[in-house]
Amino acid sequence: MEPGNDTQISEFLLLGLSEKPELQPLVFGLFLSMYLITVCGNLLIILATISDSHLHTPMYFFLSNLSFSEICFTSTTVPKMLVNIQTQSKVITYAGCITQMFFFLLFAGVDDFLLTVMAYDRYVAICHPLHYTVIMNPWLCGKLVLASWTLSVLHSLLHSLMALRLSFCTQVEIPHFFCELNQVVHLACSDTFLNDLVTYFAAVLLVGGPLAGILYSYFTMKTGNDTQISEFLLLGFSEEPQLQALIFVLFLSMYLITVCGNLLIILATISDSHLHTPMYFFLSNLSFVDICFTSTTVPKMLVNIQTQSKVITYAGCITQMYFFLVFGALDDCLLTVMAFDRYVAICHPLHYMVIMNPWLCGKLVLASWIMCVPFCLLHSLMVLQLSFCAHVEIPHFFCELNQIVHLACSDTFLNDMVIYFAAVLLGGGPQAGIIYSYSKIISSIRAISLAQGKYKAFSTCASHLSVVSLFYCTSLGVYLSAEVTHSSQSSAVASVMYTVVTPMLNPFIYSLLNKNIKKALKVIFWGKNMKGSTGLELK
Repeated sequence: MEPGNDTQISEFLLLGLSEKPELQPLVFGLFLSMYLITVCGNLLIILATISDSHLHTPMYFFLSNLSFSEICFTSTTVPKMLVNIQTQSKVITYAGCITQMFFFLLFAGVDDFLLTVMAYDRYVAICHPLHYTVIMNPWLCGKLVLASWTLSVLHSLLHSLMALRLSFCTQVEIPHFFCELNQVVHLACSDTFLNDLVTYFAAVLLVGGPLAGILYSYFTMKTGNDTQISEFLLLGFSEEPQLQALIFVLFLSMYLITVCGNLLIILATISDSHLHTPMYFFLSNLSFVDICFTSTTVPKMLVNIQTQSKVITYAGCITQMYFFLVFGALDDCLLTVMAFDRYVAICHPLHYMVIMNPWLCGKLVLASWIMCVPFCLLHSLMVLQLSFCAHVEIPHFFCELNQIVHLACSDTFLNDMVIYFAAVLLGGGPQAGIIYSYSKIISSIRAISLAQGKYKAFSTCASHLSVVSLFYCTSLGVYLSAEVTHSSQSSAVASVMYTVVTPMLNPFIYSLLNKNIKKALKVIFWGKNMKGSTGLELK
């Protein structure tokens, strides 16, 4: 229970677009014109859909709701700005600011949801024209609009109530022409971590969700989802019965070692207060992701071997592919974040705790999730619009994106383009960040005169450098082997290195090369009260 709202202000100042007096009439005339055009245009659409019986259809029903929402959306901001310009005042009351923010978020959310609903309406009209009137009945249309309003009200109400708990001291100038959520939150002189966390979460949920729905609707409209299969066959490594028992034991052992090893890392970082530092925070997140990464593929393979079945359902295959991409991309991003952490620790040691504060660390991990989830969701949605005919055998032990796309009997050009784009963005981007960080680290180490100092500086990033090398070398080896041998079986065997072996070796690398982890594990197992270090050294 935090203190109540001890806000010591009663008003904010909206700085607007410009403080120059000679520009105020121009700004006033421009925005007044746009506002009148917006209101009149949308009112005409509403009037047309009400008066003409031929327009009493789902699409025009949604359009009239969108027009009403657009009028309200614009009316939450522009009239207040025009009044302030006319009265030569920049003041908005505290209550007025929170109210304006609430309605702005509300109508923006309604806009977002209604556009998604209209995309779904077009999907039904084009892909299921004979059943359009049955599916898009008045009852469903009303529920879709009501759901849009309900979700938007709850979302905007949550943000507004959380803004009320913030304290504002002296800085009350908002560099905007309306009370925008982020601008208001950043003016607070109290802790805004929870507000930012909810903002990021809502951005993924209320922007990524509708966007994914729109993309899915329009991709499916392209050909209609005429997938004629309900399952795929995972061929695995070998069809020889005598090898199945050996493969089962081998992968079960590696999986148990991976899970137990990474769980020990997480337990050590939580239980030892000396490890409550940025590097170990990122390491525990990496261990969690490694457990999830391996768990998306190995358990299903073990079940298939045990039941002597190669089947995975269509939905199960898409789900497995999605989570494999998410956790694979998260591994990549977290290794980049850890490289940045090592760069700050070595190149700016005196400012390390100031720069790598808990607030920034949380945002870096959250940003990794926000970047990875939408991209992987896009891949999965684009696979859903592919058609699969007869050939459903995947020459792999899990549903790998490229393998599935190459099995499609419909056009995969767009899928391939997105795959290449994502490879550059989520592969090349983090890799460039890691290379840049270590180039700066090497430059700093070379500037150290004493050999002992150089060794100590390099030892702080030895574990991370080992994991990065292992991850990228094995990943690169998979694709190089696939290009050289042109064998799907060879690619499946090579992919074991980065999907199973690398997550298994990560705990050993960190525990063997890291004296702090070893001390924490000794305390856990033997209860010895051992002296810890600052947590900034990784030996």
